[in-house]
Amino acid sequence: MSQVEGCPNVFQAVYAVPLGCHEYKFFVDGEWRHDERQPHKTVEYGIVNTFDAIPIHAEVPLVHPRSEILNNMEVDNGLMHRVSAVTLNQAMPRISEEDVTASRHRIAVYLQAHTAYELLPESGKVVALDVALPVKQAFHILSEQGIPLAPLWDFRKGKFVGVITASDFILILRELVNNRSNLTEEELETHSIAAWKEGKAYLNGQVDGHGRPIPKELIYVSVQYSDLHASPSENLKDVALKILQSGVAIVPIIHLEDGLFPQLLHLASLAGILKCICRYVKHCPSSLPILQLPIYAIPLGTWVPRIGESSSRPFAMLRLTASLSSALDMLVEAHVSSIPIVDDNDSLVDVYCRSDIMALAKGRAYTHNLNEMTVHQALQLGLDSNPPYGTRSQRCQMCLRTDTLLKVMEQLANPGVRRLVIVEAGSNRVEGITSLTDIF
Repeated sequence: MSQVEGCPNVFQAVYAVPLGCHEYKFFVDGEWRHDERQPHKTVEYGIVNTFDAIPIHAEVPLVHPRSEILNNMEVDNGLMHRVSAVTLNQAMPRISEEDVTASRHRIAVYLQAHTAYELLPESGKVVALDVALPVKQAFHILSEQGIPLAPLWDFRKGKFVGVITASDFILILRELVNNRSNLTEEELETHSIAAWKEGKAYLNGQVDGHGRPIPKELIYVSVQYSDLHASPSENLKDVALKILQSGVAIVPIIHLEDGLFPQLLHLASLAGILKCICRYVKHCPSSLPILQLPIYAIPLGTWVPRIGESSSRPFAMLRLTASLSSALDMLVEAHVSSIPIVDDNDSLVDVYCRSDIMALAKGRAYTHNLNEMTVHQALQLGLDSNPPYGTRSQRCQMCLRTDTLLKVMEQLANPGVRRLVIVEAGSNRVEGITSLTDIF
């Protein structure tokens, strides 16, 4: 059961039932009980509650223009998503353009006044890999360290040249499954990271007029070259803009000094910057009116369209029985970082993320036929392995459409949380998804 909106001590679960007469009981603290305040009768199972399910014609409420409320909504990808026509009775919360501008200005001023030094932890480690390492070894190292990506160091050039990410391994496995390249599983033993990056450039047709790979396209979009590195002297706004405009997950914070090798200090991310923002707004929430708006009124994130709505883009969702290869294809082709995994009622069961590919390193599971492995089996591999998987509750981070922007920001500022699945109270039916990028 899930907590009912606005009622901290009330929990409920919602199920669809066919027409007709139904009997039910409650299992409370190991004991079967019935509700004495509701209709009940004695049957072979003792005293049970009863009710008749009759058809109720839902009245579809008047909604505001799609461009005003449901901008960038996405439709369910072939899953016949059943969305309730019931909406909140209260009027749509509003905020003036002046208040929006004032809120943005305050945040911008804060970010410009603080530098990337504030992102550096008091202690910690940063893992970097040599581009000469075999791809397979890199796969296992990241899995053992519990991290989805690592900067790449080129000893020959004496500098950091890019980043290898979970997306690289997804692309490699897709090539192996689809037999669209000469790369074989055995070649993973000897093929270096540098060779993969170059091979990917050829596969993507990123070559110059002489058939040579174009240097800037050798590395995936997550890669940052030296001119994009976030120097500790840069302010947080500049760092955030580099991440957003480059379409990457992190930018390295590198200490540069004449005559010395560059030193990798930290990996700047939107999560770290959001944590700084939350510390700031904690002391002055009333001065930022937009923080008190519910996310559905902004709107924030990507939403499943409601009745009468349409969209040109699919909303990615999958069942547990879907093949792992279909999940990998969806991650790449839909350009998303995670996919909600739902049951037959479209209620959230789990989430499959790009970084979950690392679980396949355990026991060389990536050598199996990914068309035959289900999403459920792939997720189970992760649950059986080491962090960052953790428990299901840690992985399925959820929020409600009525949650305020501030509450969502505080949830996303927690370590390891990169996205929240927006669910319907009670049924956990997926209504949308919001991420760090949406916040920024």
